[in-house]
Amino acid sequence: MQWNLQTVLSRQMNSNLTVIVTSKQGDIDGDGIKDNVFLTANKTPDSPFWRNITLVIHNGRTNQYEQVPMKNDAGYNPTLFLGDFTGNEGDDILVVIDTGGSGGSIYAYVFSYLNGKPMTIFNSDSFNESFQYDVNYQNQYKVKVNSHYLKERYILDLTYKDQEYLSEIYNKEGILKAPIEGWVNPLSGLYPVDFNRDGIYELEAYQRIAGRYNADSLGFVQTVLKWNGKAFAPDRQNVAIFGKGI
Repeated sequence: MQWNLQTVLSRQMNSNLTVIVTSKQGDIDGDGIKDNVFLTANKTPDSPFWRNITLVIHNGRTNQYEQVPMKNDAGYNPTLFLGDFTGNEGDDILVVIDTGGSGGSIYAYVFSYLNGKPMTIFNSDSFNESFQYDVNYQNQYKVKVNSHYLKERYILDLTYKDQEYLSEIYNKEGILKAPIEGWVNPLSGLYPVDFNRDGIYELEAYQRIAGRYNADSLGFVQTVLKWNGKAFAPDRQNVAIFGKGI
């Protein structure tokens, strides 16, 4: 069956290099009939990098194919998840693609059938533009993270770091030798979680907090996003830090 579908798709796209990367089945439009959902792409020779990643929906009732392009359509390890994020009685579509960048960032989209066609209801570009932060080292081995979108502040304790790390930044009294600014990376993880066990999934978003340089990880900002009928809105936000051995 998969080979036949791949043949059909290849003919439609007129490209022998286009292959099905992954596929799922679910009721996308809420008509009670299973639909086939694919991610197709062009493979780069001798590389795990994919180009022209496209969402393709095969309607189980009409037998028609619909291609849904994405703005960011190249990367690594493209994956599909089908589940109800909106409570509209159909499966919504979550697509996640690794960018391959040093910060571990991803491209992510959620599509939902609205007014008879798939619409983008979440994209990582808009999320990254909205969720901005300030990260500043403080005296006494602290880091302050300000979340502009939610107007919340988090204080990280750096005493779990080794003495060599701390002595480069602080004097013996715990005072900063010089001002240091870190940053929060773009979206690096987006996971469907049904926190309420009601059959409707929320999105749990991860953004890594960097200190003096990208590999200097201080923790993660974790934001739970919930569909409010019009958009995914933050339900709560936390910061997770790394532990130190006892």
